[in-house]
Amino acid sequence: MSTNPAPTGPHTAGSPGPAGPASSAAATPALTEGQASRPPGMLRRVIAQPQARIGAVLAGIVVLLALAGPLLLPWATGYSSTDFAGRPFQPDGVLGTDNLGRDVLSRFLDGGTRLLLYAALATLLGLVLGTVLGMLAAYRGGRIDSVIMRGNDVLLAIPQLVFALLAITVLGPQGWVLVTVIGVTHAPRIARVARAATASVINEDYIKAAQMYAVPQWKILFSEVLPNITGPLMVELGLRMTYSIGAVASLSFLGLGMQPPTADWGLMINENRIALVLQPWGVILPVIAIALLTVGINLIADSLARASATLNVEDKE
Repeated sequence: MSTNPAPTGPHTAGSPGPAGPASSAAATPALTEGQASRPPGMLRRVIAQPQARIGAVLAGIVVLLALAGPLLLPWATGYSSTDFAGRPFQPDGVLGTDNLGRDVLSRFLDGGTRLLLYAALATLLGLVLGTVLGMLAAYRGGRIDSVIMRGNDVLLAIPQLVFALLAITVLGPQGWVLVTVIGVTHAPRIARVARAATASVINEDYIKAAQMYAVPQWKILFSEVLPNITGPLMVELGLRMTYSIGAVASLSFLGLGMQPPTADWGLMINENRIALVLQPWGVILPVIAIALLTVGINLIADSLARASATLNVEDKE
């Protein structure tokens, strides 16, 4: 003789049991409470900060202007970036002319794309090199760690600008040289961050479990370690991007970056500084754009740092 226990799961609409509505009503608040108590992710934490939104607006305006600027020429101003609009440093055109008589606004609209492209490529190169070296040094330890970190110390002892000047003087002011030099100077600094972050997770249980199952080291590093150190790396990425923008603009200002007649914001500052009082727009426009972009990215990087710190504290709790 057997007895059928009362069903505890949800009932159909045709035959609702007495416990059905109560169970459903009890489950709904519990589910809602569980969803509400779920901590927000990294992206939501960043977006929730006012300074991150301000930074995104500032950087977004400059990036949009730099990317869309070349597409607006020549119909937006009537000139291309190399057309002569009149005599040098005169009020001809929309915002006057530069040192050779070219339209300042046209040069400005066409000058941001290369700066952003080279800065982004240099930052990504430094991020890849530094992350791989830092993770490898922390995971392998011993002699490999010593060799990598001593090499880092050597590169860190050389000032970035001096290293860039030396390399560009030898290899020439070419785009790939600019990207490589700046990326290589970023790598040691990113490697230190990646090494410290990796050292904090390599003793976790999931890493030991992967080692126990003989998972290849490269797979452990990129499948287990890397996803758990993205917070510090994203913060470092934002900081290095600002340094890359400044480095590219500085080298162009010194005549070691973009070469005439290429339109470039750093080069514009160098070309037009001699007549700053007479015709300031050739200097003011690129300076404002570079400053807004740098401030915006710094605000985003600071928000990433705050979000990563609070996330790490909650994970430990």
